[in-house]
Amino acid sequence: MSTVEQLRTLRQSFEFYAPRCLKIVTKDGTVVPFRLNKAQQFINSEIEDQIRRKGYARKILLKGRQQGASTLITGRYYYKSTGAFGTNVGILTHEMAATDNLFSMVRRYHEHCPRVVRPRTAADSAKELYFDKLDSRYRIATAGSKGTGRSMMMRLFHGSEVAFWPNALSHMAGIGQAVPLLPGTEIILESTANGIGNLFHSKWLSASREDDDADGMPDVYEPIFVPWFWQDEYRMEVPPGFVLDAEEAEYADIFDLDMAQMAWRRMKIRGDFDDDVALFNQEYPATPEMAFMAGSSKSLISPLVVAAAMKPRRVATGGPLIVGVDPAEYGSDRTGVVVRHGRQVTEIHREKMGPMELVGWLGLMIDRLEPDAVCIDVGGSHGVADRLIELNYRNIYKINFGSSPIQSDLYLNKRVEMWDTMANWLKDMPVSVPADKVLRSDLSAPEFTYDSSRRKVLESKEKMKARGIPSPDLGDALALTFAVQVRPKKQRDEPWREAMRRKMRRRDPMAA
Repeated sequence: MSTVEQLRTLRQSFEFYAPRCLKIVTKDGTVVPFRLNKAQQFINSEIEDQIRRKGYARKILLKGRQQGASTLITGRYYYKSTGAFGTNVGILTHEMAATDNLFSMVRRYHEHCPRVVRPRTAADSAKELYFDKLDSRYRIATAGSKGTGRSMMMRLFHGSEVAFWPNALSHMAGIGQAVPLLPGTEIILESTANGIGNLFHSKWLSASREDDDADGMPDVYEPIFVPWFWQDEYRMEVPPGFVLDAEEAEYADIFDLDMAQMAWRRMKIRGDFDDDVALFNQEYPATPEMAFMAGSSKSLISPLVVAAAMKPRRVATGGPLIVGVDPAEYGSDRTGVVVRHGRQVTEIHREKMGPMELVGWLGLMIDRLEPDAVCIDVGGSHGVADRLIELNYRNIYKINFGSSPIQSDLYLNKRVEMWDTMANWLKDMPVSVPADKVLRSDLSAPEFTYDSSRRKVLESKEKMKARGIPSPDLGDALALTFAVQVRPKKQRDEPWREAMRRKMRRRDPMAA
């Protein structure tokens, strides 16, 4: 096989190239070929998917400790920078030790790379490799002084542990100028969580919710989440007499974990985190919401309750069909619409539209579903609800979040009463809620307190925005389906029963 043929074979894809050309050091110190684990395969496929769709990659990656994200990205970028002309790579880490560690990875890739695919270096310093014949550079720096990266022009950028960067806003501004939004460019921002309100958290929320940036432009970043239990090594031999407590049993059931994984989890919580479950969830998250919840025990609805409700299950849809509508209040907000049929959420919509466009859209939905109630928040404006009533749509209920609750001795206002009713509904299994990432985030976002009369008080949207949490539009929409108590006004077939009826009609056209 000629050299050109060897090169073409080795460079057919990164997953093919990595175990044949790259070496890594395992946790026990052994140097081995780089074979991608499950998390790395998923991350790489998500990056490649965006490149196929958009031509470029802009990803924000939330993960747990030591899942191989940096190993993957440094290897991916070595593969790309040594296989094309003028491909500059930049890596920015949160601290000097991380900088040294990542560059030692890159140097190891280069030293062990087969000669047929290893380019010549004209510069080989403590923080840079320069492949002179390709005119490509691999450079790494620490996020210290403001504006690191402004003088660099790059096609590939890796931001490591972004949630811990000092001067994060300044660094991101510089990176945005250094990496143009052109085909073939990549920016991967990865981190474990570090609380809320920082740049990484806000970028994660914007990407996962597909929200617009401050200037009204769509966010080009897309989210990737990797749960801790994808790692094969995060398990241990189960000790004799090991029994799960109630919290552990629920956790294991929700995420389908075995006893070896749960034994490892308990060992980490007790040994490394001094029995602080929230801190374990930050460092080893099972859902994105758990990652950002460390230090806060005030959420009205825990992420674990939400995860349980979103686990796929079959639930009968008997009961009233209610539509909850939370109209957008501000220019960048979106209208949230949720349809609940008894113990099942059947539809979720998050739309950006004006009031009259929303009226027409809701009218079509009402004609299609014939709901028993349509509950619309009128705190910002009565326009949508009033117009639907003018158009002779029935069962329209105008709900003011700030109005008096039914149980005024327990709740400050109508909004917290609806949310608490919804929280109890979610806990009272079985329920079925689609695994929508925005709704999942919304449901566990608002915190609660008690006033001087021991009534529950739900955090306002304004206070949530002040700490970097967006308006929970879908959470409010689902809560609105608990605003009124109504009885079903018509008999509705459950989906399986209607499917059976169609099947019988195909066999016998005269069947009912």
